[in-house]
Amino acid sequence: MTIIWILLIGAVAGWLAGQFMKGRGFGLLGNIVVGIVGAFIGGYALGMAGISLGGGLIGTLITAFLGAVVLLFLVGLIKKM
Repeated sequence: MTIIWILLIGAVAGWLAGQFMKGRGFGLLGNIVVGIVGAFIGGYALGMAGISLGGGLIGTLITAFLGAVVLLFLVGLIKKM
């Protein structure tokens, strides 16, 4: 059941980040990948800053969203080079 939650949170976070950064999503698989990688980035960055949003569904989703936004920002910078 945990893997299903990871995939769902990844898909939602990736979709939200895609809407926020580019105004569109990346398809189901792309959203899941962006959201899951974003969750790792967000967890690491917020942890280094000493910020905890809690371990619940909303805190996890916000952390994944913030990390996904950072990921998409960095990818955009690399693409412009």
